[in-house]
Amino acid sequence: MKIDNAYKVRWGILSTGWIAHQFVTDLAHASNGVAYAVGSRSQESADKFARDHGVPHAYATYEELVNDPNVDAVYIGTPHPFHKDNALLALRAGKAVLCEKPFTVNSGELEEVVAYARDHKLFLMEAMWSRYIPAIVKVREWIAEGRIGDVRLVRADLGFRTDWNPESRLLNPKLGGGALLDVGIYPVSFASTVFGPNPESISSTVHIGETGVDEHFSMLLSYGDGKTASLNGGIRLNMLEEAHVFGTEGRIIVEGTLVNPKSASLYIGDEKVESFVDDRASIGYCFEAEEVGRCLQAGLTESPVMTLDESLAILKLLDQIRAQWGLKYPGE
Repeated sequence: MKIDNAYKVRWGILSTGWIAHQFVTDLAHASNGVAYAVGSRSQESADKFARDHGVPHAYATYEELVNDPNVDAVYIGTPHPFHKDNALLALRAGKAVLCEKPFTVNSGELEEVVAYARDHKLFLMEAMWSRYIPAIVKVREWIAEGRIGDVRLVRADLGFRTDWNPESRLLNPKLGGGALLDVGIYPVSFASTVFGPNPESISSTVHIGETGVDEHFSMLLSYGDGKTASLNGGIRLNMLEEAHVFGTEGRIIVEGTLVNPKSASLYIGDEKVESFVDDRASIGYCFEAEEVGRCLQAGLTESPVMTLDESLAILKLLDQIRAQWGLKYPGE
C-alpha cells in the first residue's frame, strides 16, 4: 500500500470531559489526524471546548456531530454506561469509531456494537491507549524475540487513592464506577498481550465499598503450562503501578506506570542488558489516534494490535470476575 503522507483523519470529539481534553491536546502530536469538530450536550460546553483547543466546529448535540459529512472518525470519551449508545449513534451515521475503554460495561453490549460495525464494514476500535505506547510496544518485541525465554509469570498492579466523593464517576455505580472497569482493565489487557485473553481458570477477591463499587481487587489468572498472571487494581488504594514479566531466561520491568510508561528494562539474571527510554513530548494518546489513521488508510475495519475479538474476550473475562463477586451495574 502506498502511504499518503498528507492524509489526515478529521476527528469528531464526542464529549467535552477530562479525557476528551487529553485526547485532543495530544492530537497536535499525531502525524495523520486533526481535531475537526466537537459535540456536547450544550452549545456553551461545545463552544468553550472548541475555543480552548482551536477546534473549527462545535455542535450542541452528539447527533449534529456524527452527521457532519466532513467528520471521518468519532472519538467517544463519555462515561462507561453511555459507550454503547454513543458508539452505535456514530456507527449508524457511517463513521469510524474509537471508543474509550472499557468499550462497554459488559460483553453483551459490546457484542451488539461489534455486530453492527462488522455487518456494515465500519471501523471500530477500543481506545486502549497503553497498547500503542512505545515502551509497551518494545516489551512486546522483546517477548516475541524470545529475549527472556518462555514467559511464565506476569505481575501487574495499578491503583491510586481517589478523593472521597460518592457521586463521582469512580465511586458511583450508576456511572459504572469501581476499580475493575477504570484501572483494572489495564493489567488485564497487559496480561492478555502476553498470554492471550482466555485464561483456563480465574480466582479473585474484592473489597466492595460503601457506595457499592469495587474499591480494590486481586486476581490470579491461570493459562495452563505453568503460565500465570497476578493482577491487582484499586481506586482507594495507592499501588506501585508497575508490571513485571518473568521468563525462563530473564525478566522485563515496565517502569513508572502501567498506563503510560516512559521506560522498560530487560534483565538476564540480575544483569540489566537493555533499557528503553521514551523521551517523547506527547502525553501518549496520539499513538492510538495514529493507529486509527493507519488502519483507515489501509482500508481496515479493525486494528490488528487491539482486535475486536480480543476486546470482546477481555470484557467476557471481566464479566466472569464480576460474577464471582456478585457485582452488577444498575440496569444490567
